[in-house]
Amino acid sequence: MQRTELRTPLQYSPYRHFTRTEWARLREDTPMTLVPRDLEPLSGIIEELSMSEVEDIYLPLSRLLNLYVAASQELHAVTSRFLGRRDARVPFIIGCAGSVAVGKSTTARVLKALLARWPDHPRVDLITTDGFLLPNAELEQRGIMHRKGFPESFDLTRLLNFLGDVKAGVDRVTAPVYSHFHYDIVPGQEVVVERPDILIVEGLNVLQPARLPKDGEAIPFVSDFFDFSIYIDADPAVIERWYVTRFKRLRKTAFRDPAAYFHRYAKLTDDAAEARAVEIWNTINKLNLDENILPTRQRAKLILRKGDTHRIESVALRRI
Repeated sequence: MQRTELRTPLQYSPYRHFTRTEWARLREDTPMTLVPRDLEPLSGIIEELSMSEVEDIYLPLSRLLNLYVAASQELHAVTSRFLGRRDARVPFIIGCAGSVAVGKSTTARVLKALLARWPDHPRVDLITTDGFLLPNAELEQRGIMHRKGFPESFDLTRLLNFLGDVKAGVDRVTAPVYSHFHYDIVPGQEVVVERPDILIVEGLNVLQPARLPKDGEAIPFVSDFFDFSIYIDADPAVIERWYVTRFKRLRKTAFRDPAAYFHRYAKLTDDAAEARAVEIWNTINKLNLDENILPTRQRAKLILRKGDTHRIESVALRRI
């Protein structure tokens, strides 16, 4: 009689999962350093940040990150002693990934505000990878304007060099500036990063690995420079609704300016504007989410899962 080997599915998860209440307890005695008037400039276009969100989610996270920064600095000091060198402290880099309209920018801004209030690392900078998009003229020349935001639309070499210089402790590193109003890189403008204690890097595809070379030569990933990574997660159908809501709100505000790149959408009827927003979501943003962004979720150290009101309902922290 032939012996049959029974196989059971793997039950192990690389993450520890927390309900909102369980995560909130991990704040312990971390002081609240923001007041209600601080929240308005930190909120998004359609996401109104609340004090409870900061207290329950972001204060515990800032406490965890403070511990990570301290441990990273100690590890760097140990390595320097081993090498017989007296290297200066290197910046701690945090990556923040997720879909268009999921609230990455809000998360990044809140963390910047909270982490800068810790006494051991007062200098916190924030950049978005939008600044490393290729200019529209080049995207048009390559025939990939409709793929803007996809991995191939970024100047990856420049982004990797930027992160390499920051991590190497270069005194002054510059990044391009992107304008959402003009939907393009702003010529002649730069963001200057001068040896921060912490750098937060926010972008769509920052957790995506490169294709491994067959010859085994090293190719750095953007995420290789991260000391900690966060993925903002939500159901795609919910994100679509947020995207459409944001589009409609911008249509009644920023898009009304004749100088705005998307001014033509301000003239649409409400029904036509909603239909256009859904079309853009399905043909561009949802496609990018499915192909390039969502598959990187499991590479994050921390996953913040949102409900349909932008309220973070659960947290997953990678254990390995």
